[in-house]
Amino acid sequence: MTKAIRTACILAFVSAPAAAQHQQAASASAKTAEVEQGLTSAVVLVGTPPSRRTIAAEMSRLHVPGVSVAVLHDGTIEWSKGYGITREGGAPVTPDTLFQAGSISKPVTALAALRLVEQRRLTLDADVNEQLKGWKLPTPPGEHVTLRELLSHTAGTTVHGFPGYAAGQPVPSVEDVLAGRAPASTKPVVVDTPPGTAWRYSGGGYTVVQKMIGDVTGQPFAEVLRDEVLRPAGMTHSSFAQPLDATLLADAAWPHDGMGMPVMGGPHAYPELAAAGLWSTPSDLLRYAIAVRDSARGKAGALLNQSLATEMLMPGKGNYGLGLEVHGAPANRDFSHGGSNEGYENFLVAYTGSGDGVAVMTNGAQGAELGLEITRSVAAAYGWPSYRSIERASVPIPAAKRARLIGNYAIPGLGSFSITGEGAGLALSLKEGVSEPLYASAPDTYFILSTDIVLHVSSSEPKITGRLVTGPFDVPFAREADAKP
Repeated sequence: MTKAIRTACILAFVSAPAAAQHQQAASASAKTAEVEQGLTSAVVLVGTPPSRRTIAAEMSRLHVPGVSVAVLHDGTIEWSKGYGITREGGAPVTPDTLFQAGSISKPVTALAALRLVEQRRLTLDADVNEQLKGWKLPTPPGEHVTLRELLSHTAGTTVHGFPGYAAGQPVPSVEDVLAGRAPASTKPVVVDTPPGTAWRYSGGGYTVVQKMIGDVTGQPFAEVLRDEVLRPAGMTHSSFAQPLDATLLADAAWPHDGMGMPVMGGPHAYPELAAAGLWSTPSDLLRYAIAVRDSARGKAGALLNQSLATEMLMPGKGNYGLGLEVHGAPANRDFSHGGSNEGYENFLVAYTGSGDGVAVMTNGAQGAELGLEITRSVAAAYGWPSYRSIERASVPIPAAKRARLIGNYAIPGLGSFSITGEGAGLALSLKEGVSEPLYASAPDTYFILSTDIVLHVSSSEPKITGRLVTGPFDVPFAREADAKP
């Protein structure tokens, strides 16, 4: 073989992988641009073509200062990118910028708990009070709660979520939170519904799991989560540090309200680590998703055995498995979770079969709408079977009914919303200072476009009550004058 021929052969072997890498990079760049320009609303009116918007335009409209996105394709992180800023005068958002993950802490906690089940340090179906030390979960006579029920939100535990503690406020211990004891600002965690009978989201239940993990291991919860999930999954930027180290906090994304104004004092502290305490990045959240997918597929060296992973991703009441909302056939489950802390909104979803997914983290209170718009844009760009806009037809709202519906409404234990007049129609406000048109799809059934939320109204005299339905959430509401205290 001559020197020229040998050189040509060597160049062929060297250039082929380089060409492939260049092609992959070009493809990812094209997909990124497609995603950035393809945002659509959750609901579109029948006969109205969906308008496509850009990430930049929606950040401006929704007053979200910063957003970070990472996309999973065929089981690997294909691209990640930051947009906007961490705070006024702060650094630009990058793929490595830390955000509070909010309730995405729960599925990460669930994976750690299941690893402890695999190690026979926790049990899925025994009475949790047998493993809790000191504080015990108050339950009705003759009832008991299991870890499986806590992880799947079917334990009947109270306390939906936690507001966190602003800078300068005293921060309670996990025992204070569970007992509803000062300086905790939330009510005690108790069981007020027969365990196993209904799905009801409960951050309080995950705080019980937090105490269980600490009790059976004898270690701080944050350290157990680091050793059992964060390090093995390669989530090197993530931690359950509350509050975050000052050096890391300086470069982290800071929270903002629905109008884009900074949350006073910066990030709230969340001693309810299992429910809301994770700091992370979108790429790290996808590394978690990869760990779950690898476990479900029975990959050697995965964090969970395939049997437990199958239980984790088995949809039950509310389409929840153990820590995650789950949909789809077993061959290609999609598993997801949202996360909402004061001034942060996030979303994570991935598929077990295709290995596709996305994680979006934002530092604005209207970021949930943006996160799901980006998710739908990714779904369209990559040809996912779900997460597309849905069509709904609207019908006129009679003037008498319009006038009667205007008012403020309370959702017990969760907050309130308002319905106001807007021209000849109605508007719904779910967040203070933010409203959008409310449409009727049938008598006493109403919807909005930004989110797949449906209001079913019972307007018979003398009270106006109803149910707000979105995904697995189905909660009652009543006009505030009619609501129970």
